[in-house]
Amino acid sequence: MTQPIVNLQDHEHAAQAALSEAAWAYFSGGAADEITLRHNVAAWQSLRLSPRVLQDLRGGHTRCRLLGREWPMPLLVAPMAYQRWAHADGESGMALAAAAQGCGMVLSHQTSTPLHDVAALVASDGERGPLWFQLYWLTDRGALRELLAQVEAAGFEALVLTVDAPVHGVRDRERRQGMPLPEGVKAAHWKAPDNSPTKTHAQGLCAGLTDAAPTWADVQWLIGQTRLPVLLKGIIHPQDAVQALNLGAAGVIVSNHGGRVLDTLPATAELLPRIVQAVRQHHPQAPVLVDGGIRRGTDLFKALALGADAALIGRPALYGLAHAGARGAAHVLRLLRDEFEATMALTGCAHLQDIDRDRLWPLQPV
Repeated sequence: MTQPIVNLQDHEHAAQAALSEAAWAYFSGGAADEITLRHNVAAWQSLRLSPRVLQDLRGGHTRCRLLGREWPMPLLVAPMAYQRWAHADGESGMALAAAAQGCGMVLSHQTSTPLHDVAALVASDGERGPLWFQLYWLTDRGALRELLAQVEAAGFEALVLTVDAPVHGVRDRERRQGMPLPEGVKAAHWKAPDNSPTKTHAQGLCAGLTDAAPTWADVQWLIGQTRLPVLLKGIIHPQDAVQALNLGAAGVIVSNHGGRVLDTLPATAELLPRIVQAVRQHHPQAPVLVDGGIRRGTDLFKALALGADAALIGRPALYGLAHAGARGAAHVLRLLRDEFEATMALTGCAHLQDIDRDRLWPLQPV
């Protein structure tokens, strides 16, 4: 008899059974020995809660504010490439699932569904969460301007520039399997850089690929090219967070790329407090978000207790999509939402403002 799916681990097992070995390696794998991949999860689990009892919970809710707007829930789906490789519903199904649960979505630059199609499904939904678009840096600034125009016209509300992957991570599982995208699945808005010998420098790092890596000057240029707020994703150092905000970024996302790029980095739960401290000192109104390793509603609660304004969930939502389409992704987000609300009630927090470090068993000083 098949056991009912009642948590995110169950969804992961169902996804592994549904996906090909190559797809499973791509979506679930991490860099090198996958130490950071595992530690992201373990670090949230190691934090202990410190509830208060007999608190007044009347009128409680999960509404949050990001970039000047109120949203139903402090949870977004992280950007993930090629979702139609996981399931035919793809990014459209993921967007509908997020909207149905009051969660936000960050659409990947490497989306396998055109950005206009995804936005058209949910942009007018008043009960959804934020609708943002992720960017990787393009050296062709003309092409980048064209993409920005499409993103703005489609109704996306912010840009998320991923800054922690100037080159591809060393992912052993993926290299063993290759990346054989199925027929009809491709990135709708992505053109891979030309890595031919005539375009690279044999003496440069990574065959010259790093010559095209973005810099702070490129970030400043990007911010000046769009009317949308720009958040930087992949921030792991407090000084980088402050510099991003000094240049005009609207916020930062603490992320180690889900352990997919550089192994043996600290977990995001470990990185978050120092970055929050630096941002609150220099830019107290700027939002700080976090992703990596969140598998329970208690993990989302802990992220907010450490100072995050919201969190992003990646692989688990993809796993729900992989074996059950949009309904599976929606169930993952519903589970997280239900667990988060139960955690709020059981720790004596009626509103997000009540969630602070006092609800965590005493930590070492930041």
